[in-house]
Amino acid sequence: MAKQNYLGEFELMVLLTIARLGEEAYGVPLARELTAMRGRDVAVGSVYAALERLEDKGLISSTLGEATPERGGRAKRYFRITEQGLRSVHETREVLNKLWGSLPLPGETTL
Repeated sequence: MAKQNYLGEFELMVLLTIARLGEEAYGVPLARELTAMRGRDVAVGSVYAALERLEDKGLISSTLGEATPERGGRAKRYFRITEQGLRSVHETREVLNKLWGSLPLPGETTL
């Protein structure tokens, strides 16, 4: 049986945002998109910490782009979701759907 990669809420959001951004998935646009979707600020540092964890788990991979003058000659690190990452996203969705489905509606008692 394959090892489960359980995703925290923020890791799941980062993975979904990487998939959403496609070729433009690197630190600053990821933080900007997450801020817009969540409706509250997301620190770039927290995005990079999550990216490092996700890459260590094999759920994303990264490549270096070309160095650019506007970044002081530094290259951007682009991220993409791996097959294992995509499987983890789908597995997490399935578990969450089951949990949501078992949640009582407002006003219902759970006795």
